Amino acid sequence: MGFAKLALQLPARVAAGGFILNSGLSKWQADEQAATRLHGMASGTYPFLAKVPPGDFGRLLALTEIGLGGALLLPVIPAWLAGAALSAFSGGLLGMYLRTEGMHQPNSVRPTPQGVPLAKDIWMLGIGLGLLADDLTERDATCGAQAGR
Repeated sequence: MGFAKLALQLPARVAAGGFILNSGLSKWQADEQAATRLHGMASGTYPFLAKVPPGDFGRLLALTEIGLGGALLLPVIPAWLAGAALSAFSGGLLGMYLRTEGMHQPNSVRPTPQGVPLAKDIWMLGIGLGLLADDLTERDATCGAQAGR
C-alpha cells in the first residue's frame, strides 16, 4: 500500500481501532457481573450464545475486540481484511440493535434513548465497508491498468 493510500485510510482506522481496542481492554478487566450482563444481552439476541458461560463469553469478546482494534491500528494488515473483520463485527452489533425490543422505535430503525449506544455502531459498519471498497477498487484499477498494457 502506498503512503497516499495509507494516509487516506489512517483516520478511519485509528478512530475505529482505538475505540474498539479500548473497549476490549476494558472488557478484559471486567468482573463477573459485567460479563453476565454482556452475555445476557448477546444471548437474548443470539440464542446459540447461551451455551457459552458468561465469563468465557466476556473474555472471548474482549479478545475479539483487542484483536480487531489492533488489526485496524496496524497498517501492515490489508485494508480488505481489516474492513471485512470490522464489517462482520459491527454487523453483529447492529443485528443485536435491530433484534432487541426497546432499542428502536416501533416500525422504525430510529433509536430510542436506550438504543443509542448500539445504534451508533453504524459508523463502524461504514468504516469497514469503506475500507473494503477502497481496497477492492484499488485492485480493480490496478488490474485494469495492467490489462491495458
